[in-house]
Amino acid sequence: MHTEPQVIQTHLPQLTEPRNPGMELDLDWVRTAQANTSAIERRAATLPGRRSVKKDYQAAWLCKAISCIDLTTLAGDDTAGRVQRLCAKARQPVRADLLQALGMQGLTVGAVCVYHDMIAPAVEALKGSGIPVAAVSTGFPAGLSPFHLRVAEIEESVKAGAHEIDIVISRRHVLTGDWQALYDEMKTFRAACGDAHVKAILATGELGSLRNVARASLICMMAGADFIKTSTGKESVNATLPVSLVMIRAIRDYYDRTGYRVGYKPAGGISKAKDSLVYLSLIKEELGNRWLQPDLFRFGASSLLGDIERQLEHHVTGAYSASYRHPMG
Repeated sequence: MHTEPQVIQTHLPQLTEPRNPGMELDLDWVRTAQANTSAIERRAATLPGRRSVKKDYQAAWLCKAISCIDLTTLAGDDTAGRVQRLCAKARQPVRADLLQALGMQGLTVGAVCVYHDMIAPAVEALKGSGIPVAAVSTGFPAGLSPFHLRVAEIEESVKAGAHEIDIVISRRHVLTGDWQALYDEMKTFRAACGDAHVKAILATGELGSLRNVARASLICMMAGADFIKTSTGKESVNATLPVSLVMIRAIRDYYDRTGYRVGYKPAGGISKAKDSLVYLSLIKEELGNRWLQPDLFRFGASSLLGDIERQLEHHVTGAYSASYRHPMG
């Protein structure tokens, strides 16, 4: 008797860790946080050449990368139709025949990330999939709108159905060393999110130094951030390996001291499959396997998925295909 193959859900978008409740502001800890820039850059420079995975192992890691993607559209000309197509791609990120050949039926991305106005069509398009909707908020990307409006924007996005809120911090608080103001701001944003999980975007390309990145990371975690994220994707410098090394070591220090795991999201400029492998190997080496799940690690990306799908087709068929064979929707 012919029976349909059982479809196994291979992604884990829901958060299973106890939420980071935050802690009292510890300025002594913040002020002692340093970053040896030359040593960090040397370590980061060795990463692309130190770890290499091939064939079936590479395909498995690329599938893991897909499960950790926040599939994103943040354009001024976004429409409900575009978001619906993006959500269809989120549900079926790789062609069905390729997933069947890989034994990865049921694979989805980690989340879909949109502007506030696009939350409703995204929630509707993802109904029943288990894929959460993330919304950028707080005057994204500059974060310079009036403070009460930034808080209200979070509340409206949660009310509209967003499960995750990506907020942007006020860079001036970091650049002037006003750590109390940054802590209070982040704590207010966390409270406004309620049950929705909050990702704090540091905009690291605008913070001036790696030491500032380390200190801002600690402050946001102390104030209750569920994730810390590198960039909006709109800065001139977005996710880099040195910045990632600083941020994930801050996450490790915070976990060692408090016992709470905080997630990490590099965003902006990660568009090649081989780059995703480097970031995954960095997470594995610095934080361990637990952080390789979508509840603790995400890529903020729009074009990365297309290149990964091309690499998976090459693995299955032995031939590279044109990018138009793997449309976004």
